Amino acid sequence: MSRLCELTGIRPLTGNTVSHANNKTKMRQLPNLKYKKYFIPELDKNVSLRLSTRAIRTIDKLGGVSKAVFKASEKKISGRLLKLKKQLEKKKGV
Repeated sequence: MSRLCELTGIRPLTGNTVSHANNKTKMRQLPNLKYKKYFIPELDKNVSLRLSTRAIRTIDKLGGVSKAVFKASEKKISGRLLKLKKQLEKKKGV
């Protein structure tokens, strides 16, 4: 499974670690991903997501997964969340 946030699309960054002697070695900065379960009352079901801690804070701030999914860019969210967004739109009649 790739290290990818399902809501924000954050991926690992690559770069070089540069020593005092100017030796360069490749490195990866991995996102801080956590598994989190959310209940979606509109669909009456639980969803388990792999999110970055920043995305978890955003969901808490906005007041739920459904609001965060509607606010997120369709290019960045995962296929699972895209299907969830379509179901929410159908349920709301948007």
